[in-house]
Amino acid sequence: MRNVIVTGGSRGIGLAIARRLAASGEYNVIAVARRESEELAAAVREAQRRLHFRACDLAVTNAIPVFAKSMRDEFGAIYGLVNNAGVGPDGLLATMHNSDIEALIRLNVLSPMILTKYVARHMMADGAGRIVNISSIVASTGHSGLSVYAASKAAVVGFTRSLAREVGRVSITVNAIAPGFIDTELTRSLDDEGRRRIARRSALRHLPEADDVASVVEYLLGEGGRNITGTVVTVDAGNTA
Repeated sequence: MRNVIVTGGSRGIGLAIARRLAASGEYNVIAVARRESEELAAAVREAQRRLHFRACDLAVTNAIPVFAKSMRDEFGAIYGLVNNAGVGPDGLLATMHNSDIEALIRLNVLSPMILTKYVARHMMADGAGRIVNISSIVASTGHSGLSVYAASKAAVVGFTRSLAREVGRVSITVNAIAPGFIDTELTRSLDDEGRRRIARRSALRHLPEADDVASVVEYLLGEGGRNITGTVVTVDAGNTA
């Protein structure tokens, strides 16, 4: 089975990706997060040794090179990397603390770039690999109160397109997925009217689910994605249609 690293794998979209890839029977999945959630622990038990948890605080960028090497040493060649970990606190730029801005940019932009650097080195040596970066529709649409978050997700798109050209010659694909407002624990905290208001903005009149994003990741990692690179796949139930 091919090894795939999924960051931010303890909950939400990352957990859905880890579960789906492990259930396919084609991948050995390493879910990375600061700590193991109860949901991830249950998924690990159910996956029959196809899903593993490894702790790493990706915000500590100096630790990333050692962590990347440890993954290679423990599991062997890394075929796939899904950069999903990130934070998205809202707030007007004028009132955000500088430390919060720096923390967001560090985890959403700097950390995945550095992790990709070290994992891609091994992929280049192996002559194959798939990298999927999780962006957001706000990278192109914008949203009041999310200026820093939107900037970080736009950076992910630019990183994706340029890196695809750098590593394409050694058969590594690099793509991004831009989810819309996903049906997760975050939106479940909204009242019914809040959820309906969001859904009405979409062509399909409902919210996409985390597993919808996971299915696109699975496709990009599989045979169908072998000639797809440097692109952004939008999963938003037609919110931006």
